[in-house]
Amino acid sequence: MISSLMRASALAATALLVLAACPAFAASETDAVPKGAAVTVLKASKFCFGNIVEVSGIVLPRDEQQIRPDRFGLKVAEVMADPGDTVTAGQVLAKLTDGSNAINVTAPVAGTISASSAIVGAPASGKDALFSIIARNEYDLVGMVPTRDIAKLKTEQTAKLKVLGAGDLDGKVRRIAPTVEPNSQLGQVFVAIGANKRLLVNSSGRAQIKTGQSCGVAVPLTAILYSTAGTVVQVVRGGRVETRRVETGLMSAGQVEIRDGIQEGDIVVARAGALLREGDPVRPVGASADAK
Repeated sequence: MISSLMRASALAATALLVLAACPAFAASETDAVPKGAAVTVLKASKFCFGNIVEVSGIVLPRDEQQIRPDRFGLKVAEVMADPGDTVTAGQVLAKLTDGSNAINVTAPVAGTISASSAIVGAPASGKDALFSIIARNEYDLVGMVPTRDIAKLKTEQTAKLKVLGAGDLDGKVRRIAPTVEPNSQLGQVFVAIGANKRLLVNSSGRAQIKTGQSCGVAVPLTAILYSTAGTVVQVVRGGRVETRRVETGLMSAGQVEIRDGIQEGDIVVARAGALLREGDPVRPVGASADAK
């Protein structure tokens, strides 16, 4: 019994001597325990943003030809085309009579008939157009833009359009009005629609006109936090949270341009939140060891 107690005491003393001789081992075991909450982080990186001017407007024919008889006293004898028909240049649209004489009314240009007043037996007055043709099926999106944006626009700038009933289309700036409406301070812009297809006149649409490009540091929109202190981004440095006030710029594809406050390569909390405060210890997940 006594020998057993002596043996146990000797083993305990040996263990204490081992721990005392190896303090680094004990410390490493303690340091291995994670400190702070785990947060998903990423590096602030370069991103190129398109400078965009948005235009809302309606679809209008670029050139609408009005077809009238060249003299009075004629009657409509036969109608050979109706609104909505696609016609070719020189195609006969109607026959008119003046006594025993017959006259053909032909299309001066290819396109789509947008309107017609021709009725068999009715007089063909030179005052009213018998037919209206959308020449070559060419359309513009005609819209208004604020004065501050007009200076950014130039002819031939490319545009992406969405037109009701027609989906996504390509286009380019064709004409910019030289004046603005005095009360609204809006100016008119004509965006040529590139698709060679029939569109619904007066249908609504939107155009995004690319006026340039800006490349700089960017972070996801989820990394931006709007607080009483202003617009901030939470950065991880030395395993702790730093709150940085930032100046934001353009937005595109879920990315936000950071003009001041963040440098390329900074480790940023991917989803900023009010639960993280200045100086909080965190365990970054998803970035390199630079955040640790």
